Amino acid sequence: MSAFYRREGTLYAEKISLEKIAECYGTPSYVYSRAAIEQAYDAYAHALGSHPGRICYAVKANSNIAVLQVLALRGASFDIVSSGELKRVLQAGGRPENIIFSGVGKTREELVEALTLGIACFNVESEAELDALSFVADELGLQARVSLRVNPDVDAQTHPYISTGLKENKFGIDIDRAFEVYQRAAKLPGINIVGVDCHIGSQLTESQPFIDALERLLLLVDRLADASIAIKHLDLGGGIGVTYRDEQPPSIDDYIGRVIEKLGDRKLALVFEPGRSIVANAGIMLTQVIYLKPTEHKNFAIVDAAMNDNIRPSLYQAWQDVQPLVENTTAGECNWDIVGPVCETGDFLAKDRHLALSSGDQLALMSSGAYGFVMSSNYNSRGRACEVMVDGEQHHLIRARESFEDLIKGESLLPDEEDS
Repeated sequence: MSAFYRREGTLYAEKISLEKIAECYGTPSYVYSRAAIEQAYDAYAHALGSHPGRICYAVKANSNIAVLQVLALRGASFDIVSSGELKRVLQAGGRPENIIFSGVGKTREELVEALTLGIACFNVESEAELDALSFVADELGLQARVSLRVNPDVDAQTHPYISTGLKENKFGIDIDRAFEVYQRAAKLPGINIVGVDCHIGSQLTESQPFIDALERLLLLVDRLADASIAIKHLDLGGGIGVTYRDEQPPSIDDYIGRVIEKLGDRKLALVFEPGRSIVANAGIMLTQVIYLKPTEHKNFAIVDAAMNDNIRPSLYQAWQDVQPLVENTTAGECNWDIVGPVCETGDFLAKDRHLALSSGDQLALMSSGAYGFVMSSNYNSRGRACEVMVDGEQHHLIRARESFEDLIKGESLLPDEEDS
């Protein structure tokens, strides 16, 4: 059974009605299912099975420390892209030796911090970063375990903003240059080559682009082996899509099985960095209808959540299902645009949804667990939503709703003229 389901007209999360959650915590609010997060992680761990490697949850998808705690307790490793994410993982109980550091713009301070802690690996994205890491590691008298992120120039056939494996993207080192960069890295002080890394994009609904990238990486691995540069692990990133509407992403078992088969007799550990596919369908966002505004051309349902709470529909033209918490049996159905209070035409959560609505109805924006709260902002001086974790019959506030005091924390007025 899905973590979110309808019973007698009421939407539930695990064993708790979402109407009760909304009554307890208000709206807008994000709600996550612990069971759904655990089941999604377990699917990867099961598919990898006894093959050497690790499943590194991509923290950027949802970085709430309670979410990270659930995954750490499950045995997950972590893929981070900032010092803040590193600290979150440690706060949640993750260990440095289970952390891989990705990202194109690691600062000197971040390199020092991660090296000193002894993280598992740096995914290096440029020659300039490689030189900086070598200098810092040598200065500290440490060895940086390194995997070069190779850009295989594979079209992931996904939204251009979340495609990362083409030559025109900012990520990684061109595969045509990678061999020479590895040769240079092997001679640098403080650098210990351990892997090859690749990430071609997010929300992929076919496995073939992954396999195309893998085949190009294996040619590089073999060429490096001939040059006496031994690669211990192959990091294929994340990117497995989820079902928002009618997408049919590849089976995780089938995908990882195909990867293991392609390795042949190569003794390579495998690293995967799933994010969206772990948490997207493990979370929803609750909101309430403030006003109904039918017009000659459009029917608008104005809700208390907005693009600052969930920017995905506005930024990516993302489609997310909208479900009433309790079915409305008195209003007639018609097409509604679900829009927020922010002063932007782009402030919408859903368009042309056939729903029976009345003012005061509460709605769930499904599949909101990934790139929802983490991309939210305080635009229009709106406090960010609270976050709630459901665990069977229990529910826990895992992030409080922001107050006005939170909004202006760190700001200060100019001194009075007579005091200056």
